[in-house]
Formats: sequence, structure tokens, C-alpha cells
Amino acid sequence: MKFEDLDVWKRAARLSANIYKELKELKDFGFKDQITRAGLSIPSNLAEGFERESPKECITFLSYARGSCGELRTQMYIGMEIGYISNNVGSAWIQETRDISSMLTGLMKTKRKFLQKP
Repeated sequence: MKFEDLDVWKRAARLSANIYKELKELKDFGFKDQITRAGLSIPSNLAEGFERESPKECITFLSYARGSCGELRTQMYIGMEIGYISNNVGSAWIQETRDISSMLTGLMKTKRKFLQKP
């Protein structure tokens, strides 16, 4: 299976693009850089994991992607609190990161089952 075929990758890539678009006028370059990099890290690590040779390596990169979901969600909460991200947009993004994280957890479980087969 190609990573481009995965719904979770499509959703993560779309979220990343939306973050870039939404924050393109933001002048706080430190915040913008941090949140866009966290968002970009999710689909990038997922893709890297699927391009690796072994299921164990794939799981490692899926775990990185899931960690980036938590990092991104934290930055979204802060962005909403300081007025950089509207509550409507931020709430939708937060739910999307939760959904993506759950999907990544499911992929990791599937890959672990593959590792346990004799």
C-alpha cells in the first residue's frame, strides 16, 4: 500500500496545507514557524514510515506523527488563547488532530499485529 492512498495521510496533508493558508498573514514568525512545522511533521513522518523497510521502523515513524499531533494540538490551544486562531477554526483543527491521532493509533496496532505473526 502506498501512503498516498491512506485517508489518514490525506487528512493530515490537508490539515497542514490549511494551517499554512490560514496563518499566511501572521506576523509572529516564531509561532507560525513552530505550528506549521508541527503540522507538516504529521504527514511527513507517516510517509517516511510507510517508505521504510520494516514494520518496526514504520511504527516508529507513526509514533513520531502521533506525537506531532499532540504538539500541534497544544499550539492550537495556545494560538486560540492569544487570538492568532479563531475559536471556530481552532476547534475544527483540534478535532481533526484527535481524529488523525486515533487513526494513527489504529495503524500502529495493525502493524504490531503483523510483527507478532510467526
